[in-house]
Amino acid sequence: MASGAKVVLDDIPSLDLMTELLQRMKCASKPDKRLILIGPPGSGKGTQSPMIKDEYCLCHLATGDMLRAAVAAKTPLGIKAKEAMDKGDLVSDDLVVGIIDEAIKRPSCQKGFILDGFPRTAIQAEKLDEMLAKQGTKIDKVLNFAIDDAILEERITGRWIHPPSGRTYHTKFAPPKVPGIDDVSGEPLIQRKDDTAEVLKSRLESFHRQTEPVIDYYAKKGVVAQLHAEKPPNDVIIQVQKALS
Repeated sequence: MASGAKVVLDDIPSLDLMTELLQRMKCASKPDKRLILIGPPGSGKGTQSPMIKDEYCLCHLATGDMLRAAVAAKTPLGIKAKEAMDKGDLVSDDLVVGIIDEAIKRPSCQKGFILDGFPRTAIQAEKLDEMLAKQGTKIDKVLNFAIDDAILEERITGRWIHPPSGRTYHTKFAPPKVPGIDDVSGEPLIQRKDDTAEVLKSRLESFHRQTEPVIDYYAKKGVVAQLHAEKPPNDVIIQVQKALS
């Protein structure tokens, strides 16, 4: 068996092994963190999340992806979730919390996790806390990517894309040389259906309605960090580091 293991290691370039060892040493010294990220579409949460994950050696748990993975893996909870989805029902809070419970036992979640897209209600937050309490842990910090709706509207409704190449423009922050035209190909730019003011308005309304009770719930526990998400990404990183230090 030992010789088999050696062959496997020999197959891995030594640079990759060194990188992995350095990463593990770096991670060993990091304090455990269990985080929830809350922020509306366009708040920069998606940009910050991978950086926080790498910096603090956490696993990133997006509930939608986890549900799909549990269904695909046919875990007992995944089978139950599939039954609900097939009927067109919402997957119950208990099931989602159960799937999170399974996920955070993985080795990649050893130093903690980032929860994204959950909890969406105060009841879900309570159920999550009960489950963590059974494991002797709790949520350490809720990062609230707070940003004025008007700033979001400007960020999002100004976005135009050139679908064939994936090039993106912004009428204010990164305009094309000719309005509505891709700089390279001269082809017309389009706006995503989701990037219109009407769609954004309804998404923001439902976001605020859902998440305000969750933020209040965790604020009472004193674990919410309000981030000024309208600032440039590098400023937001510094705010995140302060909040987590």
